[in-house]
Amino acid sequence: MADEKDLEIEEGGEKKGGKMMIIIIAVVVLLAGGGAAFFFMGGDDSAPAETLAEETSTAEGGEGQAKTSSAEIGSALYVGMPRPFVFNVPGSAKDRLVQIKVQLLVRGDVNEETAKRHIPLIENTLLRVFSASNADDLSTTAGKEALRYNALTEVQNALVEIEDSKVIERVLFTGFVMQ
Repeated sequence: MADEKDLEIEEGGEKKGGKMMIIIIAVVVLLAGGGAAFFFMGGDDSAPAETLAEETSTAEGGEGQAKTSSAEIGSALYVGMPRPFVFNVPGSAKDRLVQIKVQLLVRGDVNEETAKRHIPLIENTLLRVFSASNADDLSTTAGKEALRYNALTEVQNALVEIEDSKVIERVLFTGFVMQ
Protein backbone atom coordinates (compact mmCIF):
# COMPACT_ATOMS: atom_id res chain seq x y z
CA MET A 1 0.00 0.00 0.00
CA ALA A 2 2.79 2.40 0.79
CA ASP A 3 4.28 1.54 -2.58
CA GLU A 4 1.09 2.64 -4.39
CA LYS A 5 1.04 6.02 -2.61
CA ASP A 6 4.66 6.63 -3.53
CA LEU A 7 3.89 5.82 -7.16
CA GLU A 8 0.94 8.23 -7.22
CA ILE A 9 3.02 11.02 -5.74
CA GLU A 10 5.79 10.48 -8.23
CA GLU A 11 3.36 10.40 -11.16
CA GLY A 12 1.79 13.69 -10.01
CA GLY A 13 5.24 15.25 -9.74
CA GLU A 14 6.13 14.21 -13.29
CA LYS A 15 2.93 15.78 -14.66
CA LYS A 16 3.68 19.08 -12.96
CA GLY A 17 7.28 18.94 -14.16
CA GLY A 18 6.13 18.29 -17.74
CA LYS A 19 3.75 21.25 -17.65
CA MET A 20 6.46 23.44 -16.19
CA MET A 21 8.87 22.36 -18.92
CA ILE A 22 6.32 23.25 -21.63
CA ILE A 23 5.77 26.68 -20.05
CA ILE A 24 9.51 27.34 -19.88
CA ILE A 25 9.98 26.31 -23.51
CA ALA A 26 7.08 28.56 -24.58
CA VAL A 27 8.56 31.53 -22.71
CA VAL A 28 11.99 30.97 -24.26
CA VAL A 29 10.47 30.72 -27.76
CA LEU A 30 8.47 33.94 -27.22
CA LEU A 31 11.53 35.81 -25.95
CA ALA A 32 13.62 34.59 -28.87
CA GLY A 33 10.89 35.65 -31.33
CA GLY A 34 10.61 39.07 -29.70
CA GLY A 35 14.37 39.54 -29.82
CA ALA A 36 14.47 38.53 -33.48
CA ALA A 37 11.63 40.93 -34.32
CA PHE A 38 13.41 43.77 -32.51
CA PHE A 39 16.66 43.00 -34.31
CA PHE A 40 15.09 42.93 -37.79
CA MET A 41 12.59 45.80 -37.35
CA GLY A 42 14.33 48.14 -34.94
CA GLY A 43 17.67 48.69 -36.62
CA ASP A 44 19.29 52.02 -37.46
CA ASP A 45 18.29 53.09 -40.99
CA SER A 46 21.28 55.40 -41.48
CA ALA A 47 23.80 52.57 -41.90
CA PRO A 48 22.24 51.14 -45.11
CA ALA A 49 22.02 54.65 -46.61
CA GLU A 50 25.71 55.26 -45.91
CA THR A 51 26.59 51.89 -47.43
CA LEU A 52 24.52 52.70 -50.52
CA ALA A 53 26.22 56.09 -50.89
CA GLU A 54 29.65 54.46 -50.63
CA GLU A 55 28.74 51.84 -53.24
CA THR A 56 27.40 54.54 -55.55
CA SER A 57 30.53 56.66 -55.16
CA THR A 58 32.76 53.66 -55.84
CA ALA A 59 30.76 52.75 -58.95
CA GLU A 60 30.84 56.34 -60.28
CA GLY A 61 34.51 56.77 -59.54
CA GLY A 62 34.43 59.54 -56.97
CA GLU A 63 33.02 60.34 -53.57
CA GLY A 64 32.04 63.94 -54.42
CA GLN A 65 29.85 62.89 -57.34
CA ALA A 66 27.77 60.48 -55.22
CA LYS A 67 27.09 63.07 -52.53
CA THR A 68 25.98 65.64 -55.10
CA SER A 69 23.60 63.28 -56.88
CA SER A 70 22.03 61.97 -53.66
CA ALA A 71 21.56 65.55 -52.38
CA GLU A 72 19.83 66.56 -55.62
CA ILE A 73 17.45 63.60 -55.67
CA GLY A 74 17.03 63.01 -51.93
CA SER A 75 14.63 60.66 -50.30
CA ALA A 76 11.05 61.65 -49.54
CA LEU A 77 10.73 62.90 -45.97
CA TYR A 78 7.68 64.23 -44.15
CA VAL A 79 7.66 67.20 -41.82
CA GLY A 80 4.58 67.36 -39.63
CA MET A 81 3.12 70.60 -38.43
CA PRO A 82 3.24 70.64 -34.63
CA ARG A 83 -0.50 71.18 -34.19
CA PRO A 84 -3.60 71.02 -36.39
CA PHE A 85 -5.00 74.20 -37.92
CA VAL A 86 -8.39 75.16 -36.47
CA PHE A 87 -10.30 78.06 -38.02
CA ASN A 88 -13.77 79.35 -38.94
CA VAL A 89 -14.91 79.71 -42.54
CA PRO A 90 -18.06 81.39 -43.80
CA GLY A 91 -20.68 79.36 -45.65
CA SER A 92 -23.93 80.18 -47.44
CA ALA A 93 -26.10 78.59 -44.73
CA LYS A 94 -23.86 79.10 -41.71
CA ASP A 95 -20.25 79.48 -40.63
CA ARG A 96 -18.28 76.26 -40.18
CA LEU A 97 -15.41 75.23 -37.94
CA VAL A 98 -12.60 73.42 -39.79
CA GLN A 99 -9.66 71.43 -38.47
CA ILE A 100 -6.85 70.37 -40.83
CA LYS A 101 -3.79 68.29 -39.96
CA VAL A 102 -0.91 68.96 -42.35
CA GLN A 103 2.28 67.12 -43.35
CA LEU A 104 4.85 68.57 -45.75
CA LEU A 105 6.68 66.39 -48.28
CA VAL A 106 10.30 67.42 -48.77
CA ARG A 107 13.24 65.81 -50.56
CA GLY A 108 16.51 65.30 -48.70
CA ASP A 109 17.84 66.11 -45.27
CA VAL A 110 18.75 69.69 -46.17
CA ASN A 111 15.18 70.55 -47.17
CA GLU A 112 13.85 68.78 -44.07
CA GLU A 113 16.02 70.90 -41.79
CA THR A 114 15.10 74.05 -43.71
CA ALA A 115 11.37 73.29 -43.40
CA LYS A 116 11.71 72.62 -39.67
CA ARG A 117 13.62 75.87 -39.20
CA HIS A 118 10.84 77.85 -40.94
CA ILE A 119 7.79 76.21 -39.31
CA PRO A 120 6.45 79.53 -37.94
CA LEU A 121 6.55 81.07 -41.44
CA ILE A 122 4.89 77.97 -42.93
CA GLU A 123 2.19 77.93 -40.23
CA ASN A 124 1.43 81.60 -40.78
CA THR A 125 1.18 81.15 -44.54
CA LEU A 126 -1.04 78.07 -44.25
CA LEU A 127 -3.35 79.73 -41.74
CA ARG A 128 -3.69 82.77 -44.00
CA VAL A 129 -4.59 80.55 -46.99
CA PHE A 130 -6.95 78.33 -44.99
CA SER A 131 -8.87 81.18 -43.37
CA ALA A 132 -9.49 82.79 -46.77
CA SER A 133 -11.42 79.70 -47.93
CA ASN A 134 -15.17 79.14 -48.11
CA ALA A 135 -17.17 76.35 -46.40
CA ASP A 136 -19.14 75.64 -49.58
CA ASP A 137 -15.91 75.05 -51.52
CA LEU A 138 -14.37 72.91 -48.76
CA SER A 139 -17.36 70.56 -48.77
CA THR A 140 -16.32 69.25 -52.21
CA THR A 141 -13.27 67.20 -53.17
CA ALA A 142 -12.35 69.71 -55.87
CA GLY A 143 -12.46 72.51 -53.29
CA LYS A 144 -10.15 70.61 -50.93
CA GLU A 145 -7.69 69.94 -53.77
CA ALA A 146 -7.77 73.61 -54.78
CA LEU A 147 -7.06 74.60 -51.17
CA ARG A 148 -4.16 72.14 -51.00
CA TYR A 149 -2.74 73.51 -54.27
CA ASN A 150 -3.10 77.13 -53.10
CA ALA A 151 -1.42 76.24 -49.81
CA LEU A 152 1.50 74.62 -51.64
CA THR A 153 1.93 77.59 -53.98
CA GLU A 154 1.84 80.14 -51.16
CA VAL A 155 4.25 78.19 -48.94
CA GLN A 156 6.69 77.72 -51.81
CA ASN A 157 6.52 81.45 -52.65
CA ALA A 158 7.17 82.39 -49.01
CA LEU A 159 10.17 80.03 -48.80
CA VAL A 160 11.61 81.23 -52.13
CA GLU A 161 11.69 84.77 -50.71
CA ILE A 162 13.66 83.59 -47.66
CA GLU A 163 15.72 80.60 -48.88
CA ASP A 164 15.82 81.06 -52.69
CA SER A 165 14.43 77.52 -52.96
CA LYS A 166 10.92 76.02 -52.95
CA VAL A 167 11.93 73.45 -50.25
CA ILE A 168 8.40 71.92 -50.03
CA GLU A 169 7.30 69.50 -52.74
CA ARG A 170 3.74 68.81 -51.54
CA VAL A 171 1.31 69.85 -48.83
CA LEU A 172 -0.64 66.83 -47.59
CA PHE A 173 -3.84 66.92 -45.55
CA THR A 174 -3.64 64.00 -43.12
CA GLY A 175 -6.78 65.02 -41.28
CA PHE A 176 -9.72 67.15 -42.41
CA VAL A 177 -12.77 67.79 -40.23
CA MET A 178 -15.49 70.32 -40.94
CA GLN A 179 -18.43 70.90 -38.56
